[in-house]
Amino acid sequence: MPVYSQCATWESNCQQPRIFRPGLNGIAVPGTLRDSLVLLAVVLEQQTELQPTQIMTDTGAYSDVVFGLFRLLGYRFSPRLADIGGTRFWRIDPKADYGQLNWIARQRVNLQLIAAHWDDLLRLAGSLKLGRVPATGIMRTLQVGDRPTRLAQALAEFGRIDKTLHSLTYIDDENRRRATLTQLNRGEGRHSLGRAVFHGKRGVIVLWNTIYMDAALSQLRTEGYSVRDEDVARLSPLIHQHINMLGRYSFVVPEPVVRGELRPLRTPADDEP
Repeated sequence: MPVYSQCATWESNCQQPRIFRPGLNGIAVPGTLRDSLVLLAVVLEQQTELQPTQIMTDTGAYSDVVFGLFRLLGYRFSPRLADIGGTRFWRIDPKADYGQLNWIARQRVNLQLIAAHWDDLLRLAGSLKLGRVPATGIMRTLQVGDRPTRLAQALAEFGRIDKTLHSLTYIDDENRRRATLTQLNRGEGRHSLGRAVFHGKRGVIVLWNTIYMDAALSQLRTEGYSVRDEDVARLSPLIHQHINMLGRYSFVVPEPVVRGELRPLRTPADDEP
């Protein structure tokens, strides 16, 4: 997966929700199980007082095990489902009548496997929450070689329940799809800005934009223009098309060069003091 095609964001449950979308601190998270655990590690180990509740990613980052891990830890995992047509839907009751959905919900969740490993799943969740085991270090409990362990299989079964609920909601709720897309687009906006300023390693553009956007809004209000809060909420300090990243340079060209002549050749003696 290209470095900037995958982004993940989270929403906080603080009183004034803030959305963090720095590509998870600039870390690119591929879509394999092993590398997707980096996403979980950053969420668990982030050094702020905010408590994320919903994690949004692009399509490549989800799997049944990842769904199970996030739900077990109390997070709502909400990936964008670009390949929704190939998604499997799982049922618990084989005799339940889901009407027109019966033909796509043919797979059954193995509740017996979940129950048999439930205590181990809770111990795994507790160890991750308390930091006793790093998220990136649990592969030995989930996989032996290329084969998933029984615990991983139970976790996948548990994740299929949440994945099915998320998939159905994603299809049915246009607002959910729009919110997910908006979050990810804002993350890509951050990546675009990061690529543009990478050569200078400067982080002042967002602050500069914020200050001047606030000044512009204040000026509009002073002049009597109607400034609606819902419009202000859609503004982004990540815009940078108006900024010349390379600066401006002025060169004084010698007259002989202007006339098409060559500069005089120099000798090593010319550089001596």
